[in-house]
Amino acid sequence: MEAEKLEFFRNILNEEMKTLLNEADKTVTEMTSDSSNFPDPTDRATQESDRNFELRIRDRERRLINKIKDAIDRIDAGDFGICDKCGDDISEARLKARPVTTLCINCKMEEEQKEKRL
Repeated sequence: MEAEKLEFFRNILNEEMKTLLNEADKTVTEMTSDSSNFPDPTDRATQESDRNFELRIRDRERRLINKIKDAIDRIDAGDFGICDKCGDDISEARLKARPVTTLCINCKMEEEQKEKRL
C-alpha cells in the first residue's frame, strides 16, 4: 500500500482512538463526581442500571482501542491491509469502513458462515 494511503489510515485510527479516550475520561469524571444518593430504591436501581450499561459500552470501546493499537502496529510493520488468513490484500473500501479489520471480505464471510453453523 502507498505511504500516502497508510498515513490516511493512521490518521483515521488516531482520531478514533482520541475520541474513544476522551469518552472514557468523561465517563470516569462523571462517575467519580456524581454523588447522587437516591432514597427511592427504584431510582437507585435505575442509576445502577445506567452505570452498568455505560461500563459495558466503555469495555467494548477498550477492546476497540486495543484493535486500533494493533492496526497502527501493523501499519508500522508494513502488514496493514493484508488478510491474516489468506494473505491477499484487503480492499480499500473495506479498510475505510472498518480500518481495524484483519480479514478480507471473503475470509470474513467464510468465518461468519462457520459461526452460524455452530
